[in-house]
Amino acid sequence: MRLNGHFQDLKQSYLFITVAQKVNDFQKARPDADVIRLGIGDVTLPLVPAVTAAMRRAVDEMGDAETFRGYSSDWGYEFLREAIRGHYAEKGVKLDLSEIFITDGAKSDAGNISDIFDTDNKVLIPDPVYPVYVDSNIMAGRELEYIAGNEGNGFLPLPDGRHADIIYLCSPNNPTGAVYSKEQLRAWVDYANANSAIILFDSAYEMFVGDKDLPTSILQMPGAETCAIEIASFSKTAGFTGVRCGYTVVPNALKRKSGGKEASVNSLWLRRQTTKFNGVSYITQRGAEAAFSPDGYKQIKENIDYYKRNTRLICDMLSELGIWYTGGENAPYVWMKCPNMSSWEFFDFLLDKANVVGTPGEGFGVNGEGYFRLTGFGGRENLEKAVKRIKAVL
Repeated sequence: MRLNGHFQDLKQSYLFITVAQKVNDFQKARPDADVIRLGIGDVTLPLVPAVTAAMRRAVDEMGDAETFRGYSSDWGYEFLREAIRGHYAEKGVKLDLSEIFITDGAKSDAGNISDIFDTDNKVLIPDPVYPVYVDSNIMAGRELEYIAGNEGNGFLPLPDGRHADIIYLCSPNNPTGAVYSKEQLRAWVDYANANSAIILFDSAYEMFVGDKDLPTSILQMPGAETCAIEIASFSKTAGFTGVRCGYTVVPNALKRKSGGKEASVNSLWLRRQTTKFNGVSYITQRGAEAAFSPDGYKQIKENIDYYKRNTRLICDMLSELGIWYTGGENAPYVWMKCPNMSSWEFFDFLLDKANVVGTPGEGFGVNGEGYFRLTGFGGRENLEKAVKRIKAVL
């Protein structure tokens, strides 16, 4: 037998494993150092009361023979899909329940969705980029092309005329925090329809968008239902990083060739899920439903606003220091220019001099070199200390 040789084409270590190892080595050498972590985008506020109350009720139901639940449907429980459909209706997007699939998170779906696509498809990925888009396609052996994000385009690249079959977009963006405008997303939708391409749109951070003029879903764009799949998550919006729940919207109008015949992409994804996935727990789905309840939505928005105030502290610091940055306002990430250092040099510098951990931009792609990501996911006291420390060393 032979193993999948494409795994040998991956970078030796996943970005965040390298970051964690460097921090662990530093703490072994300096055990008394008070290290503040603003690198990995993990939430720090607990689940909101509406969510935990719903999960407790669900636990009680699971302990009673009259209300016990086994496997859910292949799409997920209808009560959660109805809540998600209502969330989209408020955006002006009308969905059928059959277009909504409950999953264990956006990262899983961003990697797994490629199962339904032929390996001959050419993939176009903006750079810098969240590593899972790249690595999952390298594992499958697909041809990758990159489109450059940079200061000139605000790290929001647009179609440049070349052909692609699969396009990954993330807005608000991870790692840069930049957000596509309606006009920019329309350009991508028009391009995808003209090229019979499919856009995989990661909207994991959509609830961080406060600007009413900015889109929070690609499905708000005319024509997107024939060229786009949307992947979303409860992780950063409702604090589900340790619970795991997300959803993917695959429009019924989205069709492409399969085996020489036109096929429903929705049907292929359903077939993939029924074969390889057994659903998200009832308890988790009840908690996710509660996040969309009036009380739950209010509570999670308060948490999001807390994180956004954290990013404002970072942005104000960078503005005061005269350092270029993007993101922060409508995203939990701030993407800053390194001061006369490479991104890994700046990582080591901040860790050593300020005991603050961020994420080097080079780990997100070649166009990330010279930049650095900081997150607002942390306690206010730690954010305030980190900002003071960074200012002191810069």
